[in-house]
Amino acid sequence: MMTDLRAMANAIRALAMDAVEAANSGHPGMPMGMADAATVLFTKHLKFDPKRPDWADRDRFVLSAGHGSMLIYALLHLTGYARPTIDDIKAFRQMGSPCAGHPENFELAGIETTTGPLGQGLATAVGMAIAERHLNAGFGDDLVDHRTWVISGDGCLMEGISQEAIGLAGHLKLGRLNVLWDDNRISIDGPTSLSTSEDMAGRFTAAGWHVVACNGQDFASVDAALAQAAADPRPSLIACRTTIGFGAPKKAGTSGSHGSPLGAEEITGARAALGWDAPAFVIPDEIAAAWAEAGGRGRADREAWEARLAASPHAEAFAARMSGDMPAAATEALAAHIAGLLAAPRKIATRKASELALGALNPAWSALLGGSADLTGSNNTKTRDQAPLTAADYAGRYVYYGIREFGMAAAMNGLALHGGVVPYGGTFLVFSDYMRNAIRMSALQRVRVVYVLTHDSIGLGEDGPTHQPVEHLLSLRAIPNLAVYRPCDAVETAEAWALALADTQRPSVLALSRQNLPQLRDDATENLTARGAYRLRAATCARRVVFLATGSEVEIALAAAALLEIDGIGCDVVSMPCWERFDAQDVSYRDSILAPEATIVSIEAGVTLGWQRYTGSGGLNLGVDSFGASAPIAALYDHFGLTAEKVAARVRAHIA
Repeated sequence: MMTDLRAMANAIRALAMDAVEAANSGHPGMPMGMADAATVLFTKHLKFDPKRPDWADRDRFVLSAGHGSMLIYALLHLTGYARPTIDDIKAFRQMGSPCAGHPENFELAGIETTTGPLGQGLATAVGMAIAERHLNAGFGDDLVDHRTWVISGDGCLMEGISQEAIGLAGHLKLGRLNVLWDDNRISIDGPTSLSTSEDMAGRFTAAGWHVVACNGQDFASVDAALAQAAADPRPSLIACRTTIGFGAPKKAGTSGSHGSPLGAEEITGARAALGWDAPAFVIPDEIAAAWAEAGGRGRADREAWEARLAASPHAEAFAARMSGDMPAAATEALAAHIAGLLAAPRKIATRKASELALGALNPAWSALLGGSADLTGSNNTKTRDQAPLTAADYAGRYVYYGIREFGMAAAMNGLALHGGVVPYGGTFLVFSDYMRNAIRMSALQRVRVVYVLTHDSIGLGEDGPTHQPVEHLLSLRAIPNLAVYRPCDAVETAEAWALALADTQRPSVLALSRQNLPQLRDDATENLTARGAYRLRAATCARRVVFLATGSEVEIALAAAALLEIDGIGCDVVSMPCWERFDAQDVSYRDSILAPEATIVSIEAGVTLGWQRYTGSGGLNLGVDSFGASAPIAALYDHFGLTAEKVAARVRAHIA
């Protein structure tokens, strides 16, 4: 490579300065500071091939410090990915450009995960590293042997999720995970000394990591540090001491280069200091050729891997795993499980029903990887066939995430994004608040992650309002591209699992009861949960009321309807396990369920906000519009008016 590395790194700096200036928005300082370290990584250590960005055994690169997005956009362009083109970069942060303000995995090949919310990229990378070791345990070094590299900033390491991530990675001894810390000691407010004085190296060392420091502006120092990290069996932190905005005459080393354009005068000075005399958005031919050569470096490795795959007796199984398709055996096992429920109905909690569904699915689909945030026995997420995934046995199919809800959710995003693994994980519904932003990132990234959230209402009883979710279902339903299921019995629970696993472009929440619920369905010729809402019981008298209920309140709606029918008030009872799926039905179906001549009554043991979209202004919304209380289940339901008798009385008064 004839062109020196400094000139190659300066190409990154120039594109970052120019794009941010053109957009009049962005973060030039981080790409300018980390350009040298990134150049070493991409030219000497990262295994990738821009011509085959979906190569299964490529190294994964995660820009956890996603605000510095021009770093990865410049690298993708320079190394020869089809996009971003130079015109895409010129349109940085503009409508229609794949070069969004923060990297988005669905916009560009080479963006392994959407980043921006600090710390989550690092935690997501932990999931990728788990997936690599897990698949390696099944398919061996010939087919799975790659690393996960991360560039993380000070902000990533200040976020609490980083501690969850590094603790899990250290415990699992994920030696293929290497994190380059952009140690520039600057945040938006100013020097990081304003807000932190912790021993970062000591923190990682205490978590079982290998730590090495280097001069992030010295190519040989970075190269040696990356080689040392790759050779160590522990996950590694490479502390790269850098200068934010490197090359800018006045703003380098200051927060002034962090989150705003440098300005024309500063860019002119930076070009002079860096010896860069090419016009804006122009890369000199010699430098472009050197980067193209670096981009072609992985082709031989990729071709050798393809040859090994073609010759491997595991080729078909590996392709099936990486496809993500649900095997016929799993579909058949779940169908047989549902048939068994119909033959012998069971009164069980839907969390237990979920365990039974998983008991059918897990032996039939090796890609399923379960886990829980220290609530395995309560979430019922582990089946008998699942051994734990540990540092001593990565082949295990169950992760004990510990009390790390946020870290678990982000790691599951990484598992899903890596491919070859379909993750699900459990905690209490009330603790979804801890991991809400990672759930949101699941939805934004369009990944199949299943969140098993149990103890879904005041029905959990005596633990009281700290553990009783009331606003959480509404909160989760507000997230775009997230399917929220609250099944009423074992059949709906199995149907929800079938739908969640078939839905490859969005995550799902299964909100499940602690308390036992009767089996209400006696037919499963159609997956009715797929409709989102369906008529479970039709009125026998002239229809005046339509009950809409979810989960544990469906049996209450049935009992209330029976009381009203005695009075000649005809009631339909509609089970509505999934708003999102109901909203996707055609108008005629929705109108057939929400009969316009009837009073619509919603019943759910949570806040009533949101139900008005279905009940209208003339409807009745019954729920829990306050925090819960500590008491036995029966007393709680009576206190909040969610008994058949009290519901029937409210309806009579409303329609009188």
